Amino acid sequence: MALQLLTLLGALGMFLYGMNMMSSGLQKAAGDRLRNFLSAMTSNPAKGVLTGLGITSVIQSSSATTVMVVSFVNAGLLTLAQAISVIMGANIGTTVTAWLVSWLGFKADISILAVPLMALGFILSISKKDKNRSVSELIVGFSLLFLGLSLMKNSVPDLQQTPEVLSFIQGWQGHGFGSILIFLVFGTVLTLVLQSSSATMALTLIMLNMGWIRFDMACAMVLGENIGTTITANIAAAVGNTSAKRAALAHTVFNVFGVIWALISFPLFLKLIGFITSSIFGVPNPAGANFTVEVLHGVDEQPMQTDSQTAALYGLSMLHTLFNTINTCILIWLIPQIEKLVCAIIKEPKNAEKELFRLKYIEAGPIATPELATEQAMKEIIHFAEISRNGFKYAKAAIREQDADKFEELRAKLVKYEEISDRIEGEIAVFLNHLSASDISEDTSKKIKAMYKVIGELESLGDSGESISRILSRKNIHKKVFDADSVKNLEQMADEVEKAYDVMIGNLSLAQSNILIRVTNAYNAEDRINNLRNHLRDAEIENIESGQKNYHTSVYYMDIVNELEKMGDFMINVSQDLERAFQNN
Repeated sequence: MALQLLTLLGALGMFLYGMNMMSSGLQKAAGDRLRNFLSAMTSNPAKGVLTGLGITSVIQSSSATTVMVVSFVNAGLLTLAQAISVIMGANIGTTVTAWLVSWLGFKADISILAVPLMALGFILSISKKDKNRSVSELIVGFSLLFLGLSLMKNSVPDLQQTPEVLSFIQGWQGHGFGSILIFLVFGTVLTLVLQSSSATMALTLIMLNMGWIRFDMACAMVLGENIGTTITANIAAAVGNTSAKRAALAHTVFNVFGVIWALISFPLFLKLIGFITSSIFGVPNPAGANFTVEVLHGVDEQPMQTDSQTAALYGLSMLHTLFNTINTCILIWLIPQIEKLVCAIIKEPKNAEKELFRLKYIEAGPIATPELATEQAMKEIIHFAEISRNGFKYAKAAIREQDADKFEELRAKLVKYEEISDRIEGEIAVFLNHLSASDISEDTSKKIKAMYKVIGELESLGDSGESISRILSRKNIHKKVFDADSVKNLEQMADEVEKAYDVMIGNLSLAQSNILIRVTNAYNAEDRINNLRNHLRDAEIENIESGQKNYHTSVYYMDIVNELEKMGDFMINVSQDLERAFQNN
Protein backbone atom coordinates (compact mmCIF):
# COMPACT_ATOMS: atom_id res chain seq x y z
CA MET A 1 0.00 0.00 0.00
CA ALA A 2 2.87 2.36 0.86
CA LEU A 3 4.57 1.64 -2.47
CA GLN A 4 1.27 2.24 -4.26
CA LEU A 5 0.92 5.61 -2.53
CA LEU A 6 4.50 6.61 -3.41
CA THR A 7 3.86 5.58 -7.02
CA LEU A 8 0.72 7.75 -7.04
CA LEU A 9 2.69 10.75 -5.73
CA GLY A 10 5.45 10.14 -8.27
CA ALA A 11 2.88 9.90 -11.08
CA LEU A 12 1.36 13.18 -9.92
CA GLY A 13 4.82 14.76 -9.99
CA MET A 14 5.33 13.46 -13.54
CA PHE A 15 1.97 14.93 -14.56
CA LEU A 16 2.86 18.35 -13.10
CA TYR A 17 6.38 18.29 -14.55
CA GLY A 18 5.02 17.37 -17.97
CA MET A 19 2.49 20.18 -17.83
CA ASN A 20 5.16 22.72 -16.85
CA MET A 21 7.49 21.50 -19.59
CA MET A 22 4.74 21.61 -22.19
CA SER A 23 3.80 25.14 -21.12
CA SER A 24 7.44 26.27 -21.19
CA GLY A 25 7.98 24.83 -24.67
CA LEU A 26 4.89 26.56 -25.99
CA GLN A 27 5.90 29.89 -24.50
CA LYS A 28 9.38 29.69 -26.03
CA ALA A 29 8.00 28.67 -29.42
CA ALA A 30 5.44 31.46 -29.45
CA GLY A 31 6.77 34.10 -27.03
CA ASP A 32 6.68 37.10 -29.38
CA ARG A 33 3.34 36.02 -30.82
CA LEU A 34 1.85 35.84 -27.32
CA ARG A 35 3.21 39.30 -26.52
CA ASN A 36 1.76 40.76 -29.71
CA PHE A 37 -1.52 38.91 -29.18
CA LEU A 38 -1.85 40.32 -25.68
CA SER A 39 -1.12 43.91 -26.72
CA ALA A 40 -3.45 43.80 -29.74
CA MET A 41 -6.41 42.02 -28.19
CA THR A 42 -7.30 43.91 -25.03
CA SER A 43 -9.01 47.00 -26.42
CA ASN A 44 -12.44 45.98 -25.07
CA PRO A 45 -13.75 43.39 -22.54
CA ALA A 46 -14.85 40.87 -25.18
CA LYS A 47 -11.41 40.91 -26.81
CA GLY A 48 -9.80 40.67 -23.38
CA VAL A 49 -11.80 37.53 -22.59
CA LEU A 50 -10.81 36.00 -25.94
CA THR A 51 -7.19 36.92 -25.24
CA GLY A 52 -7.17 35.17 -21.87
CA LEU A 53 -8.98 32.18 -23.33
CA GLY A 54 -6.58 31.90 -26.26
CA ILE A 55 -3.35 32.29 -24.29
CA THR A 56 -4.44 29.86 -21.55
CA SER A 57 -5.61 27.31 -24.11
CA VAL A 58 -2.14 27.48 -25.67
CA ILE A 59 0.08 27.43 -22.57
CA GLN A 60 -2.33 25.16 -20.62
CA SER A 61 -1.99 27.05 -17.35
CA SER A 62 -4.42 29.61 -16.00
CA SER A 63 -2.00 30.23 -13.13
CA ALA A 64 0.74 31.23 -15.59
CA THR A 65 -1.70 33.51 -17.42
CA THR A 66 -2.95 35.21 -14.26
CA VAL A 67 0.58 35.71 -12.90
CA MET A 68 1.54 37.17 -16.29
CA VAL A 69 -1.49 39.47 -16.19
CA VAL A 70 -0.68 40.61 -12.65
CA SER A 71 2.90 41.30 -13.77
CA PHE A 72 1.70 43.27 -16.79
CA VAL A 73 -0.66 45.35 -14.65
CA ASN A 74 2.30 46.01 -12.34
CA ALA A 75 4.29 47.00 -15.42
CA GLY A 76 1.62 49.33 -16.74
CA LEU A 77 1.15 47.20 -19.87
CA LEU A 78 -2.49 46.49 -18.99
CA THR A 79 -5.09 48.53 -17.15
CA LEU A 80 -6.96 46.95 -14.27
CA ALA A 81 -10.14 46.68 -16.36
CA GLN A 82 -8.23 44.95 -19.19
CA ALA A 83 -6.63 42.57 -16.71
CA ILE A 84 -10.02 41.56 -15.27
CA SER A 85 -11.33 40.62 -18.71
CA VAL A 86 -8.19 38.62 -19.55
CA ILE A 87 -8.46 36.73 -16.24
CA MET A 88 -12.08 35.87 -17.06
CA GLY A 89 -10.97 34.38 -20.36
CA ALA A 90 -8.12 32.51 -18.64
CA ASN A 91 -10.62 30.76 -16.40
CA ILE A 92 -12.47 29.47 -19.48
CA GLY A 93 -9.23 28.56 -21.27
CA THR A 94 -8.02 26.35 -18.41
CA THR A 95 -11.04 24.04 -18.91
CA VAL A 96 -9.42 22.79 -22.12
CA THR A 97 -7.15 20.61 -19.94
CA ALA A 98 -10.16 18.83 -18.43
CA TRP A 99 -11.53 18.00 -21.89
CA LEU A 100 -8.13 16.74 -23.08
CA VAL A 101 -7.88 14.45 -20.05
CA SER A 102 -11.50 13.25 -20.44
CA TRP A 103 -11.20 12.56 -24.17
CA LEU A 104 -7.64 11.28 -24.43
CA GLY A 105 -6.74 10.17 -20.93
CA PHE A 106 -9.65 7.82 -20.29
CA LYS A 107 -11.39 6.99 -23.57
CA ALA A 108 -8.08 6.06 -25.24
CA ASP A 109 -4.75 5.13 -23.72
CA ILE A 110 -2.73 8.00 -25.10
CA SER A 111 0.23 6.87 -22.99
CA ILE A 112 0.84 4.15 -25.63
CA LEU A 113 1.99 6.92 -27.97
CA ALA A 114 4.00 8.71 -25.28
CA VAL A 115 7.26 6.80 -25.73
CA PRO A 116 7.29 7.09 -29.56
CA LEU A 117 6.54 10.80 -29.14
CA MET A 118 9.51 11.10 -26.78
CA ALA A 119 11.69 9.64 -29.53
CA LEU A 120 10.44 12.39 -31.85
CA GLY A 121 11.06 14.94 -29.11
CA PHE A 122 14.66 13.72 -28.69
CA ILE A 123 15.31 14.01 -32.44
CA LEU A 124 14.04 17.59 -32.43
CA SER A 125 16.03 18.41 -29.28
CA ILE A 126 19.35 17.85 -31.06
CA SER A 127 18.36 20.21 -33.87
CA LYS A 128 20.40 23.38 -34.31
CA LYS A 129 17.20 25.41 -34.73
CA ASP A 130 15.99 27.02 -31.53
CA LYS A 131 12.33 26.64 -32.52
CA ASN A 132 12.73 22.88 -33.08
CA ARG A 133 14.21 22.50 -29.59
CA SER A 134 11.24 24.38 -28.14
CA VAL A 135 8.84 22.09 -30.02
CA SER A 136 10.74 19.07 -28.68
CA GLU A 137 10.19 20.36 -25.14
CA LEU A 138 6.48 20.69 -25.91
CA ILE A 139 6.28 17.10 -27.23
CA VAL A 140 8.22 15.58 -24.31
CA GLY A 141 6.09 17.55 -21.83
CA PHE A 142 2.90 16.33 -23.51
CA SER A 143 4.17 12.74 -23.32
CA LEU A 144 5.13 13.01 -19.64
CA LEU A 145 1.76 14.55 -18.84
CA PHE A 146 -0.18 11.57 -20.19
CA LEU A 147 2.31 9.03 -18.87
CA GLY A 148 1.80 10.55 -15.43
CA LEU A 149 -1.96 10.46 -15.88
CA SER A 150 -1.83 6.78 -16.90
CA LEU A 151 0.31 5.92 -13.88
CA MET A 152 -2.05 7.84 -11.59
CA LYS A 153 -5.02 5.86 -12.91
CA ASN A 154 -3.22 2.58 -12.34
CA SER A 155 -1.88 3.53 -8.90
CA VAL A 156 -5.10 4.45 -7.11
CA PRO A 157 -6.23 1.72 -4.70
CA ASP A 158 -8.85 -0.79 -5.88
CA LEU A 159 -11.92 -0.03 -3.78
CA GLN A 160 -13.19 -3.61 -4.13
CA GLN A 161 -10.05 -4.86 -2.37
CA THR A 162 -9.81 -1.98 0.11
CA PRO A 163 -13.41 -1.31 1.24
CA GLU A 164 -12.21 0.71 4.25
CA VAL A 165 -11.16 3.45 1.82
CA LEU A 166 -14.61 3.39 0.25
CA SER A 167 -16.34 3.58 3.63
CA PHE A 168 -14.15 6.57 4.56
CA ILE A 169 -15.11 8.37 1.37
CA GLN A 170 -18.74 7.40 1.78
CA GLY A 171 -18.60 8.87 5.29
CA TRP A 172 -17.75 12.22 3.74
CA GLN A 173 -20.65 11.93 1.32
CA GLY A 174 -23.43 11.32 3.81
CA HIS A 175 -24.05 14.80 5.18
CA GLY A 176 -26.28 16.38 2.54
CA PHE A 177 -25.32 19.95 1.69
CA GLY A 178 -22.58 19.70 4.32
CA SER A 179 -20.85 17.10 2.15
CA ILE A 180 -20.87 19.50 -0.76
CA LEU A 181 -19.11 22.08 1.41
CA ILE A 182 -16.63 19.46 2.65
CA PHE A 183 -15.63 18.49 -0.89
CA LEU A 184 -15.54 22.16 -1.92
CA VAL A 185 -13.01 22.84 0.86
CA PHE A 186 -11.13 19.66 -0.07
CA GLY A 187 -10.83 20.83 -3.69
CA THR A 188 -9.65 24.27 -2.54
CA VAL A 189 -6.98 22.91 -0.21
CA LEU A 190 -5.75 20.35 -2.74
CA THR A 191 -5.33 23.09 -5.35
CA LEU A 192 -3.49 25.28 -2.84
CA VAL A 193 -1.08 22.42 -2.14
CA LEU A 194 -0.51 21.41 -5.76
CA GLN A 195 -0.56 25.01 -7.09
CA SER A 196 -2.26 23.67 -10.22
CA SER A 197 -6.01 23.51 -10.80
CA SER A 198 -5.33 21.29 -13.84
CA ALA A 199 -3.59 18.67 -11.68
CA THR A 200 -6.40 18.78 -9.12
CA MET A 201 -8.93 18.45 -11.93
CA ALA A 202 -7.10 15.38 -13.24
CA LEU A 203 -7.15 13.82 -9.75
CA THR A 204 -10.87 14.59 -9.43
CA LEU A 205 -11.57 12.94 -12.79
CA ILE A 206 -9.63 9.84 -11.68
CA MET A 207 -11.48 9.63 -8.35
CA LEU A 208 -14.79 9.94 -10.20
CA ASN A 209 -13.75 7.44 -12.88
CA MET A 210 -12.69 4.87 -10.25
CA GLY A 211 -15.99 5.23 -8.38
CA TRP A 212 -14.51 6.81 -5.27
CA ILE A 213 -16.95 9.71 -5.16
CA ARG A 214 -20.36 10.59 -6.55
CA PHE A 215 -20.79 13.00 -9.42
CA ASP A 216 -22.21 15.78 -7.26
CA MET A 217 -19.26 15.53 -4.83
CA ALA A 218 -16.83 15.74 -7.77
CA CYS A 219 -18.65 18.87 -8.96
CA ALA A 220 -18.22 20.41 -5.51
CA MET A 221 -14.47 19.68 -5.70
CA VAL A 222 -14.28 21.48 -9.05
CA LEU A 223 -15.92 24.54 -7.53
CA GLY A 224 -13.33 24.47 -4.75
CA GLU A 225 -10.53 24.21 -7.29
CA ASN A 226 -11.70 27.49 -8.84
CA ILE A 227 -11.17 29.20 -5.48
CA GLY A 228 -7.84 27.50 -4.78
CA THR A 229 -6.33 28.54 -8.10
CA THR A 230 -6.62 32.24 -7.22
CA ILE A 231 -3.90 31.94 -4.58
CA THR A 232 -1.09 31.84 -7.17
CA ALA A 233 -1.93 35.28 -8.53
CA ASN A 234 -2.24 36.67 -5.01
CA ILE A 235 1.22 35.33 -4.13
CA ALA A 236 2.61 36.97 -7.27
CA ALA A 237 0.94 40.27 -6.38
CA ALA A 238 2.10 40.27 -2.76
CA VAL A 239 5.29 42.13 -3.67
CA GLY A 240 3.75 44.08 -6.54
CA ASN A 241 2.25 47.54 -6.58
CA THR A 242 -1.32 48.46 -5.70
CA SER A 243 -2.64 47.79 -9.21
CA ALA A 244 -1.14 44.29 -9.20
CA LYS A 245 -2.78 43.49 -5.85
CA ARG A 246 -6.10 44.73 -7.18
CA ALA A 247 -5.85 42.53 -10.30
CA ALA A 248 -5.18 39.46 -8.14
CA LEU A 249 -8.09 40.33 -5.85
CA ALA A 250 -10.36 40.74 -8.88
CA HIS A 251 -9.52 37.15 -9.84
CA THR A 252 -10.57 36.01 -6.37
CA VAL A 253 -13.79 38.08 -6.49
CA PHE A 254 -14.66 36.59 -9.88
CA ASN A 255 -14.26 32.98 -8.76
CA VAL A 256 -15.83 33.38 -5.31
CA PHE A 257 -18.88 35.07 -6.83
CA GLY A 258 -19.22 32.18 -9.26
CA VAL A 259 -18.97 29.57 -6.51
CA ILE A 260 -21.66 31.39 -4.47
CA TRP A 261 -24.25 31.39 -7.27
CA ALA A 262 -23.31 27.81 -8.20
CA LEU A 263 -23.89 26.63 -4.61
CA ILE A 264 -27.20 28.50 -4.35
CA SER A 265 -28.47 26.88 -7.55
CA PHE A 266 -26.52 23.63 -7.14
CA PRO A 267 -29.34 21.11 -7.82
CA LEU A 268 -30.65 23.11 -10.80
CA PHE A 269 -27.13 23.71 -12.10
CA LEU A 270 -26.36 19.97 -12.02
CA LYS A 271 -29.60 19.22 -13.86
CA LEU A 272 -28.59 21.71 -16.56
CA ILE A 273 -25.15 20.06 -16.81
CA GLY A 274 -26.74 16.62 -17.04
CA PHE A 275 -29.22 17.68 -19.72
CA ILE A 276 -26.55 19.36 -21.89
CA THR A 277 -24.08 16.48 -21.52
CA SER A 278 -26.58 13.72 -22.32
CA SER A 279 -28.04 15.73 -25.24
CA ILE A 280 -24.67 16.48 -26.87
CA PHE A 281 -22.84 13.20 -26.28
CA GLY A 282 -25.74 10.72 -26.10
CA VAL A 283 -24.64 9.33 -22.71
CA PRO A 284 -26.68 8.71 -19.52
CA ASN A 285 -27.52 11.81 -17.50
CA PRO A 286 -24.61 12.13 -15.03
CA ALA A 287 -26.68 14.35 -12.73
CA GLY A 288 -29.16 11.65 -11.76
CA ALA A 289 -29.91 11.18 -8.09
CA ASN A 290 -26.80 9.89 -6.27
CA PHE A 291 -25.16 9.17 -9.63
CA THR A 292 -22.09 6.95 -9.29
CA VAL A 293 -20.01 5.31 -11.96
CA GLU A 294 -20.07 1.58 -12.45
CA VAL A 295 -16.59 0.07 -12.60
CA LEU A 296 -16.46 -3.11 -14.70
CA HIS A 297 -13.51 -5.37 -15.37
CA GLY A 298 -12.79 -7.52 -18.36
CA VAL A 299 -11.16 -10.95 -18.38
CA ASP A 300 -7.72 -9.35 -18.14
CA GLU A 301 -8.84 -7.46 -15.03
CA GLN A 302 -8.06 -4.10 -16.67
CA PRO A 303 -10.66 -1.36 -16.16
CA MET A 304 -13.09 -0.97 -19.06
CA GLN A 305 -14.78 2.30 -19.96
CA THR A 306 -18.56 2.15 -19.31
CA ASP A 307 -21.28 4.54 -20.44
CA SER A 308 -21.70 5.78 -16.87
CA GLN A 309 -17.96 6.53 -16.59
CA THR A 310 -17.98 8.39 -19.91
CA ALA A 311 -21.06 10.35 -18.83
CA ALA A 312 -19.41 11.29 -15.52
CA LEU A 313 -16.15 12.43 -17.13
CA TYR A 314 -17.90 14.48 -19.80
CA GLY A 315 -20.35 15.88 -17.26
CA LEU A 316 -17.56 17.06 -14.94
CA SER A 317 -15.67 18.66 -17.83
CA MET A 318 -18.89 20.30 -18.98
CA LEU A 319 -19.50 21.70 -15.49
CA HIS A 320 -15.97 23.16 -15.43
CA THR A 321 -16.48 24.88 -18.79
CA LEU A 322 -20.07 25.99 -18.25
CA PHE A 323 -19.36 27.33 -14.75
CA ASN A 324 -16.61 29.65 -16.00
CA THR A 325 -18.50 30.58 -19.18
CA ILE A 326 -21.71 31.54 -17.34
CA ASN A 327 -19.71 33.39 -14.71
CA THR A 328 -17.93 35.36 -17.43
CA CYS A 329 -21.18 36.14 -19.26
CA ILE A 330 -22.60 37.56 -16.01
CA LEU A 331 -19.58 39.50 -14.80
CA ILE A 332 -18.26 40.86 -18.09
CA TRP A 333 -20.97 43.53 -17.81
CA LEU A 334 -19.87 44.33 -14.25
CA ILE A 335 -16.15 44.91 -14.83
CA PRO A 336 -16.40 48.62 -13.83
CA GLN A 337 -18.15 47.58 -10.60
CA ILE A 338 -15.52 44.90 -9.87
CA GLU A 339 -12.84 47.50 -10.48
CA LYS A 340 -14.51 49.91 -8.02
CA LEU A 341 -14.88 47.12 -5.43
CA VAL A 342 -11.23 46.05 -5.48
CA CYS A 343 -10.11 49.69 -5.47
CA ALA A 344 -12.28 50.29 -2.40
CA ILE A 345 -10.81 47.23 -0.63
CA ILE A 346 -7.18 47.90 -1.62
CA LYS A 347 -6.60 51.63 -1.36
CA GLU A 348 -3.58 53.60 -2.47
CA PRO A 349 -1.11 53.96 0.43
CA LYS A 350 -1.68 57.24 2.26
CA ASN A 351 1.00 59.87 1.88
CA ALA A 352 3.03 57.51 -0.30
CA GLU A 353 5.97 59.34 -1.80
CA LYS A 354 5.90 58.62 -5.53
CA GLU A 355 9.54 58.99 -6.46
CA LEU A 356 10.38 59.08 -10.12
CA PHE A 357 13.43 56.93 -9.57
CA ARG A 358 11.75 53.84 -8.03
CA LEU A 359 11.37 50.72 -10.09
CA LYS A 360 7.92 50.59 -11.65
CA TYR A 361 7.67 47.50 -13.77
CA ILE A 362 9.51 44.48 -12.33
CA GLU A 363 8.13 44.07 -8.82
CA ALA A 364 5.42 41.45 -9.43
CA GLY A 365 7.22 38.54 -7.78
CA PRO A 366 7.58 35.10 -9.38
CA ILE A 367 8.48 34.94 -13.06
CA ALA A 368 5.88 32.44 -14.29
CA THR A 369 6.35 33.30 -17.94
CA PRO A 370 10.01 34.16 -18.59
CA GLU A 371 9.49 34.40 -22.35
CA LEU A 372 7.04 37.25 -21.72
CA ALA A 373 8.92 38.87 -18.84
CA THR A 374 11.36 40.50 -21.29
CA GLU A 375 8.50 42.93 -21.96
CA GLN A 376 8.63 44.05 -18.33
CA ALA A 377 12.43 44.35 -18.41
CA MET A 378 12.30 46.55 -21.51
CA LYS A 379 9.64 48.79 -19.96
CA GLU A 380 11.86 49.18 -16.88
CA ILE A 381 14.89 49.98 -19.05
CA ILE A 382 12.90 52.67 -20.88
CA HIS A 383 11.91 54.03 -17.47
CA PHE A 384 15.62 53.96 -16.49
CA ALA A 385 16.49 55.97 -19.63
CA GLU A 386 13.80 58.55 -18.79
CA ILE A 387 15.22 58.89 -15.28
CA SER A 388 18.67 59.42 -16.79
CA ARG A 389 17.28 62.13 -19.07
CA ASN A 390 15.67 63.85 -16.07
CA GLY A 391 19.02 63.78 -14.27
CA PHE A 392 20.76 65.33 -17.29
CA LYS A 393 18.46 68.37 -17.02
CA TYR A 394 20.14 69.16 -13.69
CA ALA A 395 23.57 68.92 -15.36
CA LYS A 396 22.38 71.31 -18.04
CA ALA A 397 21.10 73.73 -15.39
CA ALA A 398 24.36 73.47 -13.41
CA ILE A 399 26.38 74.59 -16.45
CA ARG A 400 24.70 78.01 -16.51
CA GLU A 401 24.15 78.44 -12.75
CA GLN A 402 26.24 81.27 -11.27
CA ASP A 403 24.85 81.32 -7.74
CA ALA A 404 27.02 79.15 -5.47
CA ASP A 405 24.22 77.92 -3.19
CA LYS A 406 21.93 77.00 -6.08
CA PHE A 407 24.82 75.24 -7.81
CA GLU A 408 25.43 73.12 -4.70
CA GLU A 409 21.76 72.10 -4.72
CA LEU A 410 22.08 71.01 -8.36
CA ARG A 411 25.35 69.20 -7.62
CA ALA A 412 23.69 67.29 -4.77
CA LYS A 413 20.91 66.22 -7.12
CA LEU A 414 23.41 65.01 -9.72
CA VAL A 415 25.23 62.97 -7.05
CA LYS A 416 21.87 61.52 -6.00
CA TYR A 417 20.96 60.63 -9.60
CA GLU A 418 24.32 58.88 -10.01
CA GLU A 419 23.55 56.76 -6.95
CA ILE A 420 20.05 56.10 -8.30
CA SER A 421 21.54 54.93 -11.61
CA ASP A 422 23.82 52.50 -9.79
CA ARG A 423 20.91 51.08 -7.78
CA ILE A 424 18.53 50.75 -10.71
CA GLU A 425 21.20 49.08 -12.83
CA GLY A 426 21.76 46.55 -10.04
CA GLU A 427 18.08 45.79 -9.54
CA ILE A 428 17.39 45.35 -13.25
CA ALA A 429 20.47 43.11 -13.48
CA VAL A 430 19.08 40.92 -10.69
CA PHE A 431 15.82 40.59 -12.61
CA LEU A 432 17.71 39.73 -15.80
CA ASN A 433 19.73 37.15 -13.84
CA HIS A 434 16.48 35.43 -12.85
CA LEU A 435 15.36 35.49 -16.46
CA SER A 436 18.66 34.06 -17.67
CA ALA A 437 18.44 31.25 -15.12
CA SER A 438 15.03 30.26 -16.52
CA ASP A 439 14.61 27.96 -19.47
CA ILE A 440 14.41 30.51 -22.29
CA SER A 441 14.74 30.52 -26.06
CA GLU A 442 17.92 31.52 -27.89
CA ASP A 443 16.24 34.66 -29.24
CA THR A 444 15.22 35.76 -25.74
CA SER A 445 18.72 34.99 -24.43
CA LYS A 446 20.16 37.24 -27.14
CA LYS A 447 17.85 40.07 -26.12
CA ILE A 448 18.72 39.68 -22.44
CA LYS A 449 22.45 39.95 -23.23
CA ALA A 450 21.73 43.19 -25.09
CA MET A 451 19.75 44.47 -22.08
CA TYR A 452 22.75 43.90 -19.80
CA LYS A 453 24.83 46.10 -22.13
CA VAL A 454 22.10 48.76 -22.32
CA ILE A 455 21.75 49.16 -18.55
CA GLY A 456 25.54 49.42 -18.29
CA GLU A 457 25.53 52.31 -20.79
CA LEU A 458 22.66 54.01 -18.94
CA GLU A 459 24.57 53.73 -15.68
CA SER A 460 27.58 55.33 -17.41
CA LEU A 461 25.35 58.27 -18.40
CA GLY A 462 24.62 58.81 -14.72
CA ASP A 463 28.36 58.77 -13.99
CA SER A 464 28.90 61.42 -16.67
CA GLY A 465 26.31 63.73 -15.14
CA GLU A 466 28.06 63.49 -11.79
CA SER A 467 31.46 64.03 -13.52
CA ILE A 468 30.20 67.28 -15.04
CA SER A 469 29.19 68.47 -11.59
CA ARG A 470 32.67 67.67 -10.24
CA ILE A 471 34.34 69.59 -13.10
CA LEU A 472 32.11 72.60 -12.42
CA SER A 473 32.82 72.34 -8.68
CA ARG A 474 36.59 72.41 -9.28
CA LYS A 475 36.11 75.42 -11.57
CA ASN A 476 34.25 77.24 -8.82
CA ILE A 477 36.83 76.31 -6.18
CA HIS A 478 39.56 77.84 -8.35
CA LYS A 479 37.33 80.87 -8.95
CA LYS A 480 37.21 80.44 -12.72
CA VAL A 481 34.20 81.78 -14.63
CA PHE A 482 32.92 80.88 -18.10
CA ASP A 483 32.13 83.86 -20.29
CA ALA A 484 28.76 84.21 -22.02
CA ASP A 485 29.98 82.64 -25.28
CA SER A 486 31.38 79.58 -23.48
CA VAL A 487 28.11 79.06 -21.59
CA LYS A 488 26.18 79.45 -24.86
CA ASN A 489 28.41 76.86 -26.56
CA LEU A 490 28.05 74.38 -23.70
CA GLU A 491 24.27 74.82 -23.73
CA GLN A 492 24.27 74.17 -27.48
CA MET A 493 26.26 70.98 -26.89
CA ALA A 494 23.88 69.97 -24.09
CA ASP A 495 20.90 70.56 -26.41
CA GLU A 496 22.38 68.10 -28.90
CA VAL A 497 22.88 65.55 -26.11
CA GLU A 498 19.27 66.07 -25.05
CA LYS A 499 18.11 65.38 -28.63
CA ALA A 500 20.24 62.22 -28.62
CA TYR A 501 18.44 61.17 -25.42
CA ASP A 502 15.10 61.50 -27.24
CA VAL A 503 16.41 59.41 -30.14
CA MET A 504 17.73 56.71 -27.78
CA ILE A 505 14.48 56.48 -25.82
CA GLY A 506 12.52 56.36 -29.08
CA ASN A 507 14.64 53.44 -30.29
CA LEU A 508 14.16 51.67 -26.96
CA SER A 509 10.39 52.04 -27.35
CA LEU A 510 10.52 50.69 -30.92
CA ALA A 511 12.59 47.71 -29.77
CA GLN A 512 10.14 47.01 -26.97
CA SER A 513 7.31 46.98 -29.55
CA ASN A 514 9.33 44.74 -31.90
CA ILE A 515 9.17 47.34 -34.71
CA LEU A 516 12.77 48.60 -34.67
CA ILE A 517 13.97 48.78 -38.29
CA ARG A 518 17.12 50.89 -38.29
CA VAL A 519 18.99 53.28 -36.00
CA THR A 520 20.12 55.81 -38.59
CA ASN A 521 18.63 58.53 -36.37
CA ALA A 522 21.06 57.59 -33.62
CA TYR A 523 24.05 57.74 -35.96
CA ASN A 524 22.91 61.19 -37.15
CA ALA A 525 22.59 62.42 -33.57
CA GLU A 526 26.07 61.09 -32.76
CA ASP A 527 27.53 62.80 -35.84
CA ARG A 528 26.02 66.15 -34.81
CA ILE A 529 27.53 65.82 -31.32
CA ASN A 530 30.95 64.82 -32.68
CA ASN A 531 31.00 67.62 -35.27
CA LEU A 532 30.01 70.21 -32.69
CA ARG A 533 32.66 68.89 -30.27
CA ASN A 534 35.34 69.19 -32.97
CA HIS A 535 34.22 72.72 -33.88
CA LEU A 536 34.19 73.89 -30.25
CA ARG A 537 37.56 72.29 -29.53
CA ASP A 538 39.24 73.86 -32.54
CA ALA A 539 37.76 77.28 -31.76
CA GLU A 540 38.89 77.06 -28.13
CA ILE A 541 42.44 76.14 -29.12
CA GLU A 542 42.57 79.18 -31.42
CA ASN A 543 41.33 81.41 -28.54
CA ILE A 544 44.02 80.04 -26.21
CA GLU A 545 46.76 80.59 -28.80
CA SER A 546 45.60 84.15 -29.44
CA GLY A 547 45.50 84.88 -25.70
CA GLN A 548 41.74 85.55 -25.65
CA LYS A 549 41.01 82.75 -23.14
CA ASN A 550 42.56 81.72 -19.83
CA TYR A 551 44.19 78.33 -20.21
CA HIS A 552 42.91 76.84 -16.94
CA THR A 553 39.36 78.04 -17.61
CA SER A 554 39.56 76.50 -21.08
CA VAL A 555 40.65 73.17 -19.56
CA TYR A 556 37.44 73.02 -17.50
CA TYR A 557 35.45 74.09 -20.54
CA MET A 558 36.93 71.38 -22.77
CA ASP A 559 36.56 68.73 -20.04
CA ILE A 560 32.82 69.42 -20.01
CA VAL A 561 32.65 69.35 -23.82
CA ASN A 562 34.44 65.98 -23.83
CA GLU A 563 32.16 64.59 -21.11
CA LEU A 564 29.11 65.62 -23.13
CA GLU A 565 30.60 63.93 -26.19
CA LYS A 566 31.17 60.75 -24.13
CA MET A 567 27.46 60.78 -23.24
CA GLY A 568 26.73 60.75 -26.96
CA ASP A 569 28.99 57.68 -27.28
CA PHE A 570 27.08 55.85 -24.54
CA MET A 571 23.78 56.60 -26.26
CA ILE A 572 24.91 55.41 -29.71
CA ASN A 573 26.12 52.21 -28.01
CA VAL A 574 22.59 51.65 -26.69
CA SER A 575 21.06 51.99 -30.14
CA GLN A 576 23.69 49.73 -31.67
CA ASP A 577 23.01 47.04 -29.05
CA LEU A 578 19.29 47.30 -29.83
CA GLU A 579 19.93 47.08 -33.57
CA ARG A 580 21.90 43.85 -33.17
CA ALA A 581 19.47 42.11 -30.82
CA PHE A 582 16.00 43.56 -31.40
CA GLN A 583 15.91 44.50 -35.07
CA ASN A 584 12.77 43.13 -36.73
CA ASN A 585 14.27 41.28 -39.69
